[in-house]
Amino acid sequence: MPVRPRRPSRRSILTAAVATALVGGTFAGLLSVTAATAKAPAAPPPAPETPAKRAPVRAAVSPTSVVQIVAHPDDDLFFMNPDVSQSLRSGSPLTSVYLTAGESDGVNARPRDAAAAPTDKAGYAEARQNGIRAAYAEMATGSRTSAWDREAIPTAGGGWAELDTLRAEPQVKLMWLQIREAGAINGDRPHSLHGLWTGRVTTLESQRSAGTPVPADFAYTRDQVVATLTGILERFRPTFVRMQDPSPGTYPDGGAFRDHQDHLFGARFAQTALARYARLPGHPHVGVQNYLGYPTSALPHTLDPETAGAKLKTLETYSWLDGVRDCGTVAGCGDLKVAARPGGRGWTQTVRYARGTSTSWVQHGPDGGLYAFSVLDGHLATWRKAAGSVTWRGPDLLPGAGLDSGVTSVTLPDGRIAVFGTRTVLGDGAAGYRREVVTTVQAAPGGVFGAWRPLGTPERSDAEGTSDISAPAVTVAPDGRATVVLRDSRHRLTAREQLSDGTWGPWRSLGGTEVYGDPVAATDASGRGYVFASTPVSVLAWSGRVPGQARTLTGPSPTGLPPTTLALSASAAPDGDGVRLWFRKPASGDLRSADFSGAGPVSPVTELSGAGVAGFGPVSGGDGPLAVRSRTGFLATAPHGRAGTRPVWSLERFLFSGAPDAGTDGVAAIGLDGRLHWTPAGR
Repeated sequence: MPVRPRRPSRRSILTAAVATALVGGTFAGLLSVTAATAKAPAAPPPAPETPAKRAPVRAAVSPTSVVQIVAHPDDDLFFMNPDVSQSLRSGSPLTSVYLTAGESDGVNARPRDAAAAPTDKAGYAEARQNGIRAAYAEMATGSRTSAWDREAIPTAGGGWAELDTLRAEPQVKLMWLQIREAGAINGDRPHSLHGLWTGRVTTLESQRSAGTPVPADFAYTRDQVVATLTGILERFRPTFVRMQDPSPGTYPDGGAFRDHQDHLFGARFAQTALARYARLPGHPHVGVQNYLGYPTSALPHTLDPETAGAKLKTLETYSWLDGVRDCGTVAGCGDLKVAARPGGRGWTQTVRYARGTSTSWVQHGPDGGLYAFSVLDGHLATWRKAAGSVTWRGPDLLPGAGLDSGVTSVTLPDGRIAVFGTRTVLGDGAAGYRREVVTTVQAAPGGVFGAWRPLGTPERSDAEGTSDISAPAVTVAPDGRATVVLRDSRHRLTAREQLSDGTWGPWRSLGGTEVYGDPVAATDASGRGYVFASTPVSVLAWSGRVPGQARTLTGPSPTGLPPTTLALSASAAPDGDGVRLWFRKPASGDLRSADFSGAGPVSPVTELSGAGVAGFGPVSGGDGPLAVRSRTGFLATAPHGRAGTRPVWSLERFLFSGAPDAGTDGVAAIGLDGRLHWTPAGR
């Protein structure tokens, strides 16, 4: 994740009051002012509260609609929460879509009781539905027995689905597609989403739950599953989609998937449906976030104890831990398999985005204006703010579909801006699926962006590593040549360097082992480039050989830093030579930083308590404000992040995707409404 050159300070011209404006789908000014304009009560930032006890914060300004697509009942609770509960508390529409019935072996019992329990796949599917309804009702209303209205609806794929609406909060909906599940993480199960995706079977049957209003069995072809999901997107018109990771990688010994095969291939069906939906006219722009699944077990925990406790409580409700039969069915009121270990394998103590953690997506133009970049509808979305203006214009969507979340940007020495990301190529059939690195560059400073240029991938095939590459980080040498760095499916860094004639050399390994998350990059005042990447136990560093001259990165060098939550950000050090690395302390939300010059740290780790903020994800900061995701999911900002000072945090009351971008001009974040939210510096 590269960091742009330090922006010239504009604090002196931003001290005057800035009116809130909404122009071209963009917020300018503080969200508290925006909310007051929409007749929401103005209030100072609240004291920290326990998530389960916090009052709902209703959406007041722009419409937000979230759709979540997961393979099994409980994938959303294990791998997407606390984001799920935050959306429920916002009062915005949320629909959770479950691809499979989750029938497993049909035994709803703890392992110690499984031998004596009956086998009933329809009954177990119903018990899991009951558990999900209870969990969502409790998160949304405080009562797990809050009533649901259930109905059967025909799907665009020619089958049926069950749609449940929470009576007390009708914007909360659950949709059950009830397709047959694989029944094994890696086992050979042709009758599964895996087999349907790869063509081993041409149709996949339904598995109706007991008690469902769906009137008849059905079967789907591959295209009918895609059509069904596309129809759901058309029905609910989301501005934001949560889904699982379509490329979680494989283990090097034997090639087994690192995640459940239903998670992986269910996400690819969702990805294909989103690509089809993006081509349809007339719908709101859609952002996407992917979530890591089973691999989170081996990684440091990201959630503070309070947030992890609330997440665990929701899983205890889903798993019917107390055994109280209050759902009115004989199948059971929850998933007793989960009751044996409701925390999963550490899953309730963490949430981790598969990509989309870059804090380098806002850049200065040559006239002092700003550009911002994100991904909407699979296209690069650009916003533009003229110098001295308080409003942004956009989004404008560039041609070229299939872009993944998590773009990063750099300013070249001649003033042009370059954007880098990865693109998913769906191709014809399963064999055509792959992910590749792409870049687009302005034709001239302040000018239009050119066509996307593919830079390929270090992966030999999708079958070998599921195209598991991170979002790229980029360093730029003083002569303008770029080096693109990413993590490959073998969990090492690889790089591709631009040559003097503008072409690109081959991908080469930079080494490192057990590298996770997205690498980040920064350049110091002398032109030396740095790249950092997290492992489960520390951080590795790569740096340029000669400041201001050599562009080749060498490393990895151990930094001696303590474990992080893997989400890093870096910028030129504000108080001298070198760069500053930001990260979080595991299982706390506390912020930490360390300064680097050369290959090693030159300062002790600086601690900034997460008290009152906590949260997870990257820290965006430099010599301007700090910006982070708070425990509430809201954007939290502080005036500055200089060493030795305790930040005073303010909350901006909106939910956002990815990571914020903080600079001397202000803080930007992309809301779940697909809009750019902007808070000028000094406000």
